[in-house]
Amino acid sequence: MVRSLWTAASGMIAQQNNVDTIANNMANVNTTGYKTETVEFKSLLYQTLQTKTTTANGDTKPITSQAGLGTRNSSITSQFTQGAFLESENTTAFAIGGQGFFAVQGANGQTYYTRNGDFNFNLDTNGIALSNSAGQPVLDTNGNPIRLGNQYIANRVTVDAEGRILYPDAQNNPQPIGVQIGLYQFLNPKGLNKEGDSLYTVTEASGQAMNEATNNNLEKSVIRQGYLEGSNVQVADEMVNLIVAQRAYEINSKAITTTDEMMQTANQLKR
Repeated sequence: MVRSLWTAASGMIAQQNNVDTIANNMANVNTTGYKTETVEFKSLLYQTLQTKTTTANGDTKPITSQAGLGTRNSSITSQFTQGAFLESENTTAFAIGGQGFFAVQGANGQTYYTRNGDFNFNLDTNGIALSNSAGQPVLDTNGNPIRLGNQYIANRVTVDAEGRILYPDAQNNPQPIGVQIGLYQFLNPKGLNKEGDSLYTVTEASGQAMNEATNNNLEKSVIRQGYLEGSNVQVADEMVNLIVAQRAYEINSKAITTTDEMMQTANQLKR
């Protein structure tokens, strides 16, 4: 009976983590570029009660007797499915169609990757620079911060589907200026480390970033100016998952209560 206490307790802990993840998904339902997370479970060790069992006639049974010792969370996985494109009045708002990621440079010089394309032009010492809402510079296809000279006016800059930055010529026709927004892919994006603020960092599980501009084996992503990629959280699915997790938590709680009552009954037998 003590085994059932610990088994049910492991189930309650696992389901609490499940509810926490669901709550985080629902809290980020309007977060640009957010990817929904799902909890996966795995069983714990099994305790062998009998390695060899026989019938009353002495015949060996085909199966052994093993009791499970509960469950635990094996992983919390981000699902990188495409989010909906949401129109934005910001001319430096960009949505990615495909598997690519934007790259930004942190204050420590480290490169971070994101699907949040809500960028802005900031004043720089020599002109204007493209950065995210935290002021981190956006990187181009060469891994350098995107900085434009003071001859460029921010509201006249446009970006095509390939990420090339355009500026109107004397005839007011947009022309490439030789700068392209960098897009990067990963062999296993689910292996990226989540850093908060919709940023990810490279890990051994994700593999190194692959530059779409230099790797011809990758299916190219497209950039849509004037749009942002919304969260891919499905509220109806999360509500269903929340109900299932709550019921599982209650069942495990009931198992603990039942075990307690059985132990109390056993303790009263001596009376």
